[in-house]
Amino acid sequence: MILKSIAKNQTELHYSDKSILFSYETPVACYILTDSGRDFFKTTIKYSTTTTKHINQFISRHGGSEASEKPQEFFNDMLK
Repeated sequence: MILKSIAKNQTELHYSDKSILFSYETPVACYILTDSGRDFFKTTIKYSTTTTKHINQFISRHGGSEASEKPQEFFNDMLK
């Protein structure tokens, strides 16, 4: 596991098979490695404009163009 500060109020937690984006202190997006590449997911909760920007930057930075939506509990459960 690697914790990496990306920018102000943006942190990524990298595992061998996934990466989770934290905007401020909340996990809001991730990608999961699959045999065909990366599957991107983002929270269904509409946070601030800044958090939405963080999510879009995360997806773009890792080669994605869109993400499926998942409930916030999906991201919270990834940390258990």
